[in-house]
Amino acid sequence: MDENINLTILNEMSKAAQMGMDSITYLSDKIGDEEMKENLTRQYAKYSSISEDINKQFEKYGELPDDPPLKDKMMSFMGTQMNTMMDKSNSHIAEMMIQGQNMGIIECQKLWNHNPKADPEVKHILQDFMNFQEESIQQMKQYL
Repeated sequence: MDENINLTILNEMSKAAQMGMDSITYLSDKIGDEEMKENLTRQYAKYSSISEDINKQFEKYGELPDDPPLKDKMMSFMGTQMNTMMDKSNSHIAEMMIQGQNMGIIECQKLWNHNPKADPEVKHILQDFMNFQEESIQQMKQYL
């Protein structure tokens, strides 16, 4: 088994999970609706749980996940700030979350399709991550 395949998948998932948590953090003070806040808090907890699973896999390889590039974090923060400057509605925030989660699903599906020989435990986390993002999109649709 090629460790690099597994580490690549784990790194990409780690970055995506961190991006999801960061996005929720950036949005949390802009949300007035308590139900939506609770929904995003549950999503944050699931992203965190997936990150823990990813980190346990990294430990098996004696590695650490790469930190997301600072420029990506800054662009995400600035994009969130600008996107919510004029529209902080539930609908707009839900749309932003859905767009991010759709990007995450696409990336996860590519990792799945292009790496059929990945370790079963890594693939299990990848599938869990895709399922979670799909469920999150369904939850966010109620706010559109």
